[in-house]
Amino acid sequence: MDGMESEQKNYPGIAKQYAEDICSGKRIACEWTIAACRRHLADLETAELESYRYYFNEAAATRACKIIELFPHIKGKWAGTRIELEPWQIFIVSVVFGWADKETELRRFRTVYIEVPRKNAKSTLSSAIGLLMAFLDGEGGAEVYSAATTRDQAKIVFADAQRMARKTPRFLSKYGVAVNARNIHQIETASKFEPLSAEGNSLDGLNVHCGIIDELHAHKTRSVFDVIETATGAREQPLIWLITTAGSNRAGICYEQRAYVVKILSGVHSDDTYFGIIYSIDKDDDWTDPAVWEKANPNYGISVYPEDIARLCAKAQQMPSAQNNFLTKRLNVWVNADTAWMEMRSWDACGDPTLSITDFTGERAIAALDLASRVDIAAKLLVFEKDQNYYAFGKYYLPEETVENNANSQYEGWANEGRLTTTPGNIIDFSYIEDDLKEDASQFEIIEVAYDPFQATQFSTRMADEGFEMIEVRPTTLNFSEPMKELEALVLSDKFHHDGCPILSWMVSNVVCHLDNKDNIYPRKERVENKIDGVVALIMALNRYMNSENEGSLDDYLASVNKQKDDQDDKE
Repeated sequence: MDGMESEQKNYPGIAKQYAEDICSGKRIACEWTIAACRRHLADLETAELESYRYYFNEAAATRACKIIELFPHIKGKWAGTRIELEPWQIFIVSVVFGWADKETELRRFRTVYIEVPRKNAKSTLSSAIGLLMAFLDGEGGAEVYSAATTRDQAKIVFADAQRMARKTPRFLSKYGVAVNARNIHQIETASKFEPLSAEGNSLDGLNVHCGIIDELHAHKTRSVFDVIETATGAREQPLIWLITTAGSNRAGICYEQRAYVVKILSGVHSDDTYFGIIYSIDKDDDWTDPAVWEKANPNYGISVYPEDIARLCAKAQQMPSAQNNFLTKRLNVWVNADTAWMEMRSWDACGDPTLSITDFTGERAIAALDLASRVDIAAKLLVFEKDQNYYAFGKYYLPEETVENNANSQYEGWANEGRLTTTPGNIIDFSYIEDDLKEDASQFEIIEVAYDPFQATQFSTRMADEGFEMIEVRPTTLNFSEPMKELEALVLSDKFHHDGCPILSWMVSNVVCHLDNKDNIYPRKERVENKIDGVVALIMALNRYMNSENEGSLDDYLASVNKQKDDQDDKE
């Protein structure tokens, strides 16, 4: 921005020094970061040859870095202060904007892929890049988009850019830029910067100068990427800016682009117009070792705090369901969507063979049912709460024919021990479960019965007629995520107790945890023979306890339930 002052730095020199420090080992880095730096250094040497097509334009690299540093931070402890690019950011910006074609003077790189964990200022850098490309790149009628599959995701980078622009009044006045609710535009050049989502916009008729796609790993389809890529054809030096953390969908557009970058960096494929850099740990690194965390986090000690990483790492070691989240979001490691859920040593430690359900005679309990008819096990759990501790006892049901013909020899053993109830024929006879539930009600105060409505419509109607408070708990992420996390926390804090039943422990060990893009978890099984029905019932019971706590204290909740029953009795 001509006329706007900035500290004079040797940005190309800083970029080169950063690359040399990475390649020499002075700065710790993973193999792909090293490869990206080595590529730049090798290109600088090759550029001295007259036959080489490209040259490094130090002035252009310096200009881009200076422009970005004239915009302010808008979040956190640096809010209101000017951006000061770290060496790794100077390296990326210098390489992307510095390399140019000797003949045309146009930028060499047209696609940029940056893979870096959370908290490394991805959005801040992307927002400044968007403003630069829209209004300071010398492109008439520039169209710059922050693109995503949803409105909310598309607005993240754009909203930061809005705030940056508003806090830079000299930029607005000097370049005639106006910040509106839905776009930032420049009347004189007809240039604009807007959020763009497949959810809320028509993706036709675009003429893209710069497309910024944040968190590419979250894209379930390639539609937005393909539209942006094909809409750059009419521009002389367009830029597709892809920035993301790692994910789990190896069949998606993000992993496709990552694989392409890996081929370029490993020398398998040549593409002079594609720049990529990946910050992660190496495949043989121990992710629990603090010595490797800096490899994945270039802002380590700046906006990424070692004590925060250590806290999350400790949690991930204790809670397997948290491991994927830690690995992808903090160390940028691609994982499978499903991983083992419960830390079984902690689960086993919660078992007490001396614990008996008769110890709770007359106590309040929530019952939960996961019904099945043929192959899966029907499960009935009673869960008691005392002094913020939870106690679970289960009963399980299968048809006799399933027990006799199943490859799982444990079924017969459990049936002989009385742990597994078998019903005649090849379909579970729900009357056994009804009788057991009535027997429970004669010994304990059953507050309510949580159930999955699938296969349970007639059953629930009959039980309601018997006076039970039947509550539907559908097996959705919304209903299951928080109770699953709560159960993990209870187990790790020794506030969950079971009687050591091998059926429930087996089912717990079968649960794999599916993590979605919003960090929700959901129980799954890897194979059909790995039953998890008892765990599903347990999660439903905890769902009801948690809902009652959100509505008020448990005692208040129980009082309201009892009052409703008394009022109903009076009416009858």
